[in-house]
Amino acid sequence: MITGTGTGEDCMMKSKAEVKFVGDEYAGFYSCGLTMLGNSSMRRFSDIAENDESYRMSTDDGLSINVSTVKSEYSNAYEVRTQIRNDSDETVTMEMLTSFLFTDIKADIVHRIQSFWSEEGRLKTDDLKDLNMEHSWNNMAFRVEKFGNVGSMPVRKYFPFVVLEDSSEHKFFGVQLYSPASWQIELVVRAGDVVTLAGGIADRDFGQWMKSLKPGESFEAPKAVAAVGDSLEDVCDKLVKAQHPDISPVDDQMGIVFNEYCTTWGNPDIDKLKKLADKIAGKGIQYLVMDSGWYSDCGYWWEYRGDWSINKKRFPNGLKELADYIRGKGMIPGIWYEFETVGCKAKEFEDKDHLVKRDGVPLTIGGARFWDMEDPWVKDYLKHSVTERLKEDGFGYIKIDYNDTLGTGVDGADAPGENLRRKVLATQDFFKTLKKEIPQLVIENCSSGGHRLEPSFMELASMASFSDAHEIVSLPIIAANVQRVVKPSQSQIWAVLRAKDSDSRIYYSMCATLLGRMGLSGDVYDLSDHQWELLDNAIAFYKKAAHIIKDGKTTYIGTDARSYNKPEGSQLVVRELDDEKLIIFHRFESSCSMDEYIDKHDINLGTYEITERYGKAAEDFSAMAAIIKQKV
Repeated sequence: MITGTGTGEDCMMKSKAEVKFVGDEYAGFYSCGLTMLGNSSMRRFSDIAENDESYRMSTDDGLSINVSTVKSEYSNAYEVRTQIRNDSDETVTMEMLTSFLFTDIKADIVHRIQSFWSEEGRLKTDDLKDLNMEHSWNNMAFRVEKFGNVGSMPVRKYFPFVVLEDSSEHKFFGVQLYSPASWQIELVVRAGDVVTLAGGIADRDFGQWMKSLKPGESFEAPKAVAAVGDSLEDVCDKLVKAQHPDISPVDDQMGIVFNEYCTTWGNPDIDKLKKLADKIAGKGIQYLVMDSGWYSDCGYWWEYRGDWSINKKRFPNGLKELADYIRGKGMIPGIWYEFETVGCKAKEFEDKDHLVKRDGVPLTIGGARFWDMEDPWVKDYLKHSVTERLKEDGFGYIKIDYNDTLGTGVDGADAPGENLRRKVLATQDFFKTLKKEIPQLVIENCSSGGHRLEPSFMELASMASFSDAHEIVSLPIIAANVQRVVKPSQSQIWAVLRAKDSDSRIYYSMCATLLGRMGLSGDVYDLSDHQWELLDNAIAFYKKAAHIIKDGKTTYIGTDARSYNKPEGSQLVVRELDDEKLIIFHRFESSCSMDEYIDKHDINLGTYEITERYGKAAEDFSAMAAIIKQKV
């Protein structure tokens, strides 16, 4: 429900909630299996009390649901929290509980953000009529559009995000859900031309979730954040700025990261890393991160994940030598882990007592198994193999990767979906433990690139890998798209540099990093002096633009490209802060100049002057960026 009057800036939102208890009647009218909204459990709640910030329902026998909708401390958005409590004399079992429920929304268009591996962030816009979401002739049958994710990679197929648009009034209403495991969002139309928007943990139908509450117990659904605005980008800005990440105190200057994965491809050793540190020292790079392959003496890094013994063939004196060397070059040393996973050739693969199970046997997916992160033995194992190594060897940065999903659910005390949720929350607890043990630790959230670009994970990290799209031409498209759901200051965009790169290719890659945090990789010790000059200029420009990237507002994301693999046309992104704008322009195949693009799309940048410029967008697959300032 949206109440209040005025513009998107001063409109207030208040959420309600629904629950479905096992044994109660489903709604009918052809909705069973599509949605659990409108069910008979809600008839139990007869006592309702509300004010500007809360909505409370209770039953005669002691069940209560409290929903708070409170203005965010960080943005012109509203945090929604839903809690259910059982003060009755009997245990009740839920099979659905919403995190948010907004009713009577006037809308005709829905915006969602899709995601697959190395294709994160594609905007999907649908007319509700095209989704067959017009109400039935007698306002009785349900029309349902339900989407979400099942598994432990919360950003797969879709981001937990939705924006409804009323195109006649140019009003937008959006919600971002903070759910690190299986989740769902539903649009329901029944009576009239208004939409009910609900979401939360993926329910029993969608994600095999049930949760029992004994007398005296309570349960809180995942948080959601909602906002209204006058454009899609306006709403996205408010939702993203409502995120409040736990940034390391050493990571407050938009520091640049060099990750050596696309340099050694999983084969680091002490000599290669020293050579790399020597080459990039003094270049304004804050972090040098060693990626996979530093562990186990046995073979291919992928197959030996979980065996965190140091590879003495590659690092005969241990890892402290490397960390000390990097610090001696003026940079913070980083290290890669995938601590939830056990590869097929690691000895831990057969440690069945401590692995996640399904149907009583270890869950095996793509040649990997997974630690039970709730298990005290596992916590102790990871304390010794992860936390203590970071401390003893002196690493100040950890890249936490995660390269597959647990799927629908796992064994445990509750239903498969609830057991899954608990395992993922235990992973998040380990993130928190790392920060508690090492307060200045910089955490990078990675999951095959972008599969954990979800707000509750993003709040635990200083930054995240935006994608695994390291060297492909869709790099700037993905980097621009994820700005709608991730703070650019946290979105680490990789530019992989090769000696064969033309000037245009270097401009293309380096301008993409200006859409977030600059990340570098590749064979930089093979670059010519001229190529290094282009890279040095990019770093200097990035540092001049960093305050706009960090604190600005993206007001325009426009691209002609439909294909990620063979993009055509051009792309423009505009981010503003006070009287400055950061303009980032990329050209794809069959592209046009920036002036032609601005004219074609009727973009008004106002009267301005260029204060800083980088790159040259003179041909296909080239790019330029500029800081422009409004003329007085």
